[in-house]
Amino acid sequence: MEKKFIGAGLLSGLIAGIVAYLFARLFIEPQVSEAIDYEEARSHAEEMLAGHDHGAHEHGELFSRSVQENVGAGVGTIVFAVCMGAFFAVAFTVLWAYLGRRYPATDPRMVAGALGAIGFVAVFAVPFFAYPANPPAVGDDDTIGARSGAFLTITVLSVVFAIAAVVLALWLRPRIGGLLGGVAAALGYLVAVAVTIALLPEFDEVPGPLMNGEQIAFPGFPGDVVGDFRLYAIANQVILWTILTVVFALVLGLLMRAERTGSAADSEKLSA
Repeated sequence: MEKKFIGAGLLSGLIAGIVAYLFARLFIEPQVSEAIDYEEARSHAEEMLAGHDHGAHEHGELFSRSVQENVGAGVGTIVFAVCMGAFFAVAFTVLWAYLGRRYPATDPRMVAGALGAIGFVAVFAVPFFAYPANPPAVGDDDTIGARSGAFLTITVLSVVFAIAAVVLALWLRPRIGGLLGGVAAALGYLVAVAVTIALLPEFDEVPGPLMNGEQIAFPGFPGDVVGDFRLYAIANQVILWTILTVVFALVLGLLMRAERTGSAADSEKLSA
């Protein structure tokens, strides 16, 4: 059955990745294009202010913009979703091995739904709250390493805290009840991530207007582009995790039905 769970996770991730990419292609990529256009125009303005113009940046790109937004983004999104599907399946297998044995009446589809919500919060929501996604041209090149390290730190710790919270909730369930145990574990998780975020550095690097003395030579980065990019990034992850969870739960239902049918057939053979 474990192999079937892994297969279900991979299939769910594949479907979720395809849909998430289509959404990103329609809604996120236009924001990325606007950000790139702003970056190029600002670079030209900076060169003009410096007293030299290198033209339209004659160096060619390794991959064209068309390849990046169609092939690169598609492959990246789908590979990420499939990996999340595999991790989701492994986490479900471990969790169900305990719950299925300890609480046989538990519906595995409900476990998958709860796991999907926990995964969304731990893997995406908390790291995004700490360090919201930014389109290209937002951010200082000198802080890329620090920003990447901080984001990776909060992501890893968020997942670790989430695992600890689930273990705590399961430990508390027979002692104080499932509801109180879940609330206590969730509060512990929130406190842990809040302390972690408070200890990590902050980054506010949205480019302001380019000044020439006291005059604005070039406007700052458009706030609506940042806002739309972040909104669509959230929607994209909601779509990915929702489809991943729903498809996985549907496949679980099919597996349960097949298992019941097989058990019924075996019983009929034994009775015959």
